[in-house]
Amino acid sequence: MLGTTWLPYPHWLSPGNNSWQLTAATFVGMMSLPGIAVLYGGIVKKKWAINTMVMAFSAFALVLVVWVLWAYNMGFGSHWLSLGSPVHNTLLGAPGPVLDHLHEQSRAVVPQAGNLAGPALAIPQSTLVYFQFVFAAITPLLFLGSVLGRMSLKAWLVFVPLWTTFAYSVNAMLMWGGGFWAQRGALDYSGGYVIHLAAGATGFVAAAVVGPRLGRDRAHFTPNNLLLVAAGAGILWLGWNGFNGGDPYFASADAAAAVLNTNLATGAALLVWLVLDTFAGPKKAQFLGAVNGMIVGLVAITPAAGFVNGWGALAIGLIASAVVWCSWNLAASRLRILKRVDDALGVVHTHGVAGLVGGILVGVFADPRMIEYPVAGPHGIVVRQATGAAGLVYGNAHQVLVQLGAAVTIICWDSLVTFALLKFIERVLRIPLRFSEVELEGGDAVIHLEEVTPPDEPRPLAGVGAGVAPAEERELVAEATGT
Repeated sequence: MLGTTWLPYPHWLSPGNNSWQLTAATFVGMMSLPGIAVLYGGIVKKKWAINTMVMAFSAFALVLVVWVLWAYNMGFGSHWLSLGSPVHNTLLGAPGPVLDHLHEQSRAVVPQAGNLAGPALAIPQSTLVYFQFVFAAITPLLFLGSVLGRMSLKAWLVFVPLWTTFAYSVNAMLMWGGGFWAQRGALDYSGGYVIHLAAGATGFVAAAVVGPRLGRDRAHFTPNNLLLVAAGAGILWLGWNGFNGGDPYFASADAAAAVLNTNLATGAALLVWLVLDTFAGPKKAQFLGAVNGMIVGLVAITPAAGFVNGWGALAIGLIASAVVWCSWNLAASRLRILKRVDDALGVVHTHGVAGLVGGILVGVFADPRMIEYPVAGPHGIVVRQATGAAGLVYGNAHQVLVQLGAAVTIICWDSLVTFALLKFIERVLRIPLRFSEVELEGGDAVIHLEEVTPPDEPRPLAGVGAGVAPAEERELVAEATGT
């Protein structure tokens, strides 16, 4: 029509903020696929590389479906299940889909942006849903590292959507959706508790319930490709810029500070781990140790990235790396419970302990002058919109107690839910939690009829290709498949 002006976006949408948020979400998604899949796939024994990638890709897809059908609203929707006052004691949001045109194109709304009463968001709801999805999706991929090499794929395909529904969505509402601990001022900038502490607790309990790997696998679990480990680790490190830089929901000064702080803490943590390995541990600087230090730094700064200044970020990286190094190298060999539970990739240390330490340290180093959402006061002076982001160093000892309370809640709830869900899958649904002994012996070749590096001369398995497989291989496949 003549005189018609077509607008590419509504007046409330900021194209810059929306572009950054979608980019940040894509960075986080790449941390999962290919990041975690490649990292874990390179760390495990060659016979488990395909299984690792299948479980990673399937979990990512499962969480997406669950997220848009009901789980997003359980974590970020209207407050629904509460203890007493629905305003201050909310545990869960009302489940429901976010797939109609209004949810996809309307203005994004979250009950409480971060841990402050933030401004109205300038992005569509679909952007917010996707951004929070990639956070939800990476969590099962992290605790996958605890149960690699023995948890059955069938059990995994049932456990992941159930855990996302009954554990992750509760974590998100408690800390980010304006729920119980958010109302009490608990700080978790980007998932140190909701994601990493949860992954550590869940992975440890799951490893205990599922049981250990085969004895010889546990004793000799040699990485099959350190170059893939390096590629996956690099994707994680740089992808974390979106992980922490996207959490203000704006392309803001605080987002930039969070990115810088993330890299400061990570670099410091990596160097501390290398130094400790060189002078106090195996007396050799090892690449896998450097990767562990890197992950610890990334995890520990995550709850604090936009709440602390650069000095606080350096302190968190240094302290967390030293604590987790001691946890991994000293406590793991001395504490009976840590020795008995076969946490394959040490998720309880690099994510659970690191997330806990980072969450407590934000209660120590949170700087009230680090402004997440500035507003103009008299004469245009920028002032805080809300209080509660001061830590012990700045005179607020109570913040440490709040952080401890939130941590205990996440650990206890996620551990209980994990145990209950796995027992439900095993005893009610009658789905074995572990692969059979034959599958544990054969790994990918038996479970998936695939190998990450097949031999030059084809060795076709039952029903695949032409030719005749060795007798022992035919027997192995027959026993595994019941043929």
